[in-house]
Amino acid sequence: MSGLHYAYPQVLYFCLLIPIMAGWYIFRQLKTTPTIQISGIQPFKGRTPTWKNYLRHLPFVLRQAVFALLIIVAARPQSSNSWENVTTEGIDIIISLDISGSMLAEDFKPNRLEASKSVAMEFISGRPDDRMGLVVFSGEAFTQCPLTTDHAVLMNLFQGIQSGIIEDGTAIGLGLATSVSRLKDSDARSKVIILLTDGMNNRGEIAPVTAAEIAKTYGIRVYTVGVGTLGTAPYPFRTPFGVQYQNIKVEIDEGVLQEISGMTGGKYFRATNNQKLKEIYQEIDKLEKSRIDVKEINTKTEEFQKFLFLALLLLAMEIGLRLTFFKRNP
Repeated sequence: MSGLHYAYPQVLYFCLLIPIMAGWYIFRQLKTTPTIQISGIQPFKGRTPTWKNYLRHLPFVLRQAVFALLIIVAARPQSSNSWENVTTEGIDIIISLDISGSMLAEDFKPNRLEASKSVAMEFISGRPDDRMGLVVFSGEAFTQCPLTTDHAVLMNLFQGIQSGIIEDGTAIGLGLATSVSRLKDSDARSKVIILLTDGMNNRGEIAPVTAAEIAKTYGIRVYTVGVGTLGTAPYPFRTPFGVQYQNIKVEIDEGVLQEISGMTGGKYFRATNNQKLKEIYQEIDKLEKSRIDVKEINTKTEEFQKFLFLALLLLAMEIGLRLTFFKRNP
């Protein structure tokens, strides 16, 4: 034990009541008047006081000791038994997710959007020390959730994402630029964007490469993920006769995505099915295990139990003495 500390040291001020109570007790003893009157003390001469006379103040001393020990218990004494280094692997991460209509293609199960949401939420739950946020884009882009450590809220927002909540299209540059704006003021050593799309940039005022240059300026690393099988993919079309499927060509601008990741020090991945997408997130997880904050903490152990046990023992002794040796006759 390297030292005893108290969680609530201010409680110890109640110990100042102990000398006050002791003074009051002494004052009462001095003011005590005899209850039996006798004509003289000659019959008691030569008699020495018994041990009972000397110990008559013991119950009060025990009661004061119990009071002091209970104050210590209330202050929560804790011992510092060991010191250990704790490494927090925390970084700031924005997931930039394409929610355009083409993300409803069913080459992933149940479709690209739901598969991307599921794997991303698994990735979030595996990084409890990171601040994470979510940007969604289609024809436009907006921040669904700013950087937060409240991952429960973030995952609830993930679950509520649906295609069609904003104008359709694929504004990759705008989605990336919006993500950069959420990270540019971060003071984290490592700032990361995971941008996932299944198409080619066809909307927005900002070109993807221009957004990548801005990300590079702020020291933001961008991992890009192209989502879609090779060749064609089944896409559900709503018709007056119900949902009908048609195979559509998968067109992902891999050149631009590779350029974005290359400029910013990230990496480009191609996901062709659910398992491959999961493996990509696992690889990003390994790549971003950066040691950000190392701090020394004190491992504390509660020590109030022994003080409480001693208080109960002394209280039992005090009550026992009052009921036996110091019992007053009625």
